[in-house]
Amino acid sequence: MFTGLIEEVGTIKHMTASGLSGQLAIRADKVLEGTKIGDSIAVNGICLTVVSLQPDGFTADVMAETVRRSSLSACRNGDPVNLERAMPADGRFGGHIVSGHIDGTGVIQSMVREENAVWITVSAAPNLLKYIVEKGSIAIDGVSLTVAYVDDRVFKVSVIPHTGEETTLLGRKPGDPVNLENDIVGKYVEKLMRHPESSGSRAAVKADAETEDDGEPFENVMSLEYLASHGF
Repeated sequence: MFTGLIEEVGTIKHMTASGLSGQLAIRADKVLEGTKIGDSIAVNGICLTVVSLQPDGFTADVMAETVRRSSLSACRNGDPVNLERAMPADGRFGGHIVSGHIDGTGVIQSMVREENAVWITVSAAPNLLKYIVEKGSIAIDGVSLTVAYVDDRVFKVSVIPHTGEETTLLGRKPGDPVNLENDIVGKYVEKLMRHPESSGSRAAVKADAETEDDGEPFENVMSLEYLASHGF
């Protein structure tokens, strides 16, 4: 698990490919501290397993599914990449829950400065946008950011100077693809609500429910309709 707080900007040394899979060699420094073969490092938000270590970097295998879901195919030798080691058990949780499993890519539409910050507008497919909520969290190229605006085509984030200096985000330009990972909580909630057993579970809850304080049977089951009718 990661937090979306980038530790270091590394550089792609080289990529070897066979079809859609291959190996990725990254030049790095800080993330090598305490790292051993088999550990996980997020590269532009993609959780990769270290398969070999060098004095100035590491190598990771990349499978076809990773290439299909991410912007790796657009990367070139010498490109900078955001790096973060997996979160230690005793570490600070400064960002949000980031799994390193990319949901898909978005495209930067514009970058506009407003005083000390930069507004970045990103377009994305409907299947990604449906999980993005205003004031919720999103990982862009592995960077934990707060969503400031979202509609049915784009979302916007505002990047403060520190984030701009410590990541690759402000080096991007309109038209560039970026890796997106949605907040994992929304995806789990959707899965549970749509599961075939959900209706049976709700029925069981209704059948076994205790009576309310006034002695009347508890007839309402916790559902989206029930919540909506009570102002939630």
